[in-house]
Amino acid sequence: MSVEILPAVGHYDDFAAVVGSRCLCMAYRNSSLGLDDRRRAMQEECAGEPGPGVLAFVDGEPAGWCSIAPRTSYRRLMRSRTIPHVDDRDPWSAVCFVVRAGFRKRGLMHDLLDGAVAHAATHGAAVVEGYPAEVGDERIDVISGYVGTTRLFEQHGFTRVVETAGHSGHRPRWLMRRDLT
Repeated sequence: MSVEILPAVGHYDDFAAVVGSRCLCMAYRNSSLGLDDRRRAMQEECAGEPGPGVLAFVDGEPAGWCSIAPRTSYRRLMRSRTIPHVDDRDPWSAVCFVVRAGFRKRGLMHDLLDGAVAHAATHGAAVVEGYPAEVGDERIDVISGYVGTTRLFEQHGFTRVVETAGHSGHRPRWLMRRDLT
């Protein structure tokens, strides 16, 4: 199995193949848009640097997605009452993971998180944040697991900063960070 992680710039059709036709990863960016406007907005995001995130390709086929961008580009995070701001830095935020059916249980979220961090670093990020769910030893359902897990983030050098007031799948979410400087 050959895995390649690439920025989503110039890959809107591959992005759409991974996420489907409903979400289009705009909930954190601008949730007020209708479906057609979300599609157009994400096409614009994929048209220029730094792009909205990274894609995983398995043997050339689009298989996974991680939304990674400066926190200030996510309106929902800037106004969040559940996910705090911890300092004046503008971290890059990894807010969403999607792995297509048929490609799950292959470790692609690990590849996606590594690729997301590398993408942020390439664009000058000093720190990367995530807001994953605390799951312990049990599994989390696919729908709630879009935020990742604390275990995943810890395995990639992130540390817990503060438990948020947010939940995913009835599990608490943590603000976790990895310094890149």
